[in-house]
Amino acid sequence: MTQLITKPSPHSVDVTLDRLEAAIKGAGAVVFARVDHAKGAASVDQVLRPTQMLMFGNPMLGTPLMQAAQTAGLDLPLRVVCYQNASGDVHLSYHAPTEIAATHSVPSDAEILIKMTGALDNLTNKAIAAD
Repeated sequence: MTQLITKPSPHSVDVTLDRLEAAIKGAGAVVFARVDHAKGAASVDQVLRPTQMLMFGNPMLGTPLMQAAQTAGLDLPLRVVCYQNASGDVHLSYHAPTEIAATHSVPSDAEILIKMTGALDNLTNKAIAAD
């Protein structure tokens, strides 16, 4: 069973991901892509509540994980999705890094996974902080 971590945000989807992007860049990581799924849906005459995904990584964390298991490259860079639900509430969600361990036979207590888990928690907490 995949562990999905979900956190509520007091901000809009756009603002939440802007804040996450700033936190990522401030931490020295790289944002590779920002995908607006609602915009994609609109391009084919479909409706989707605000939903965006940010893909990012830091070679200082990703490289050691791939050195332990090169197949982890299937799950890197990391991704966070931010969406507005039917009630209008905004949430951030991402897979726990320990899921990468389980999928790719890396010990779940590997130091790199502990660092990755802490980094994701810190970055997403900055994005959803009420200020």
